[in-house]
Amino acid sequence: MSQFLKSTMKRHLRQSDLVLWTGAVIHTLAALSLLFILVFALPARAQEDISCGGHDLLAGLQEKDPEAYARIARQAADIPNSESIFWKVEKDGVPASYLFGTMHLSDPRVVDMPEGAHEAFEAADTLIVESDEILDQQKASAALLSQPQLTTFTDGKSITDYLTPEERKLLEADLKGRGVPLFAVSKMKPWLLSSFVSMPVCEAARKASGRPFLDQKLVMEAAASGKKIVGLETLAEQLEIMASLPMDMHIKGLMSAIKDPQLTRDGMETLITLYDQGKAAWLEPVSKYLYPEDDDGFSMAEFEQKMVITRNHHMAERAADTLAKGNAFMAVGALHLSGKEGLVQLLRDEGFTLTPL
Repeated sequence: MSQFLKSTMKRHLRQSDLVLWTGAVIHTLAALSLLFILVFALPARAQEDISCGGHDLLAGLQEKDPEAYARIARQAADIPNSESIFWKVEKDGVPASYLFGTMHLSDPRVVDMPEGAHEAFEAADTLIVESDEILDQQKASAALLSQPQLTTFTDGKSITDYLTPEERKLLEADLKGRGVPLFAVSKMKPWLLSSFVSMPVCEAARKASGRPFLDQKLVMEAAASGKKIVGLETLAEQLEIMASLPMDMHIKGLMSAIKDPQLTRDGMETLITLYDQGKAAWLEPVSKYLYPEDDDGFSMAEFEQKMVITRNHHMAERAADTLAKGNAFMAVGALHLSGKEGLVQLLRDEGFTLTPL
């Protein structure tokens, strides 16, 4: 890999890891960005190219630096159950169920599921998703707003109390460019603001035009066809976990999205490309290879433990009874599937047989 490419990718992942991982593992990025669209009535803009102006940071790596590419591939292969985002789930005496890894985006490459997945969904009696609240965005927004401490500062502080004068100017300028005055959002928590400023314009345009993200599309289709819908979490539960992370971690994520929006777009395009290739589990080795640990104390380990692993255990426990009845289609964020404490292994521990498809 060229030194320039490596430094660029390292800089991107150092700045935007929190944004990328949040987008990959939690519904609130999509749900709360849509909340902003509703609150501020942002106009739908002409859709850009499918990549939203982003570039795949791994493009050409296999040719430019085959050794680095092979090392990342080996590390990804070493992650247990990383070979697929689509799994057959079986238990004696009941029809098979299926587990599918999603991304919470409306990008066509994400929404168009791979061969076999849509057929399995169509045939299922039950849909299991992270949160069934995404079926009704207005109801979900109302539920979140009923717990203002999760989305706004209720202690008399505001976002500017956590920013340097320079960071305040950057945030104010970024929001002004989006038609939003700083005073209108100054009481909002940084994870809410991050979900807004980090969303590529064309993704926001798709949502503003009413195009659902993948999980939401599945829930809408399931409701229309009379399937039973089982939610494993509430959006409030997801936000409570977000709120438990250090404030400085959230501020860094917010400011990184503002300081270099192109790198945020590039990172999102890289992640979508990996997902489209069935390589969602590559995000971890790519990130750790280029960015093992931030020298200023930013720790992805804490984020991963709370946002991924802890939630994996909750979801596996809550899904087990429904899966035990058979003929269910379980669709959750792809990064929840692999790993020693990923859903594939945890469901095996619950007595199910899982086979990659």
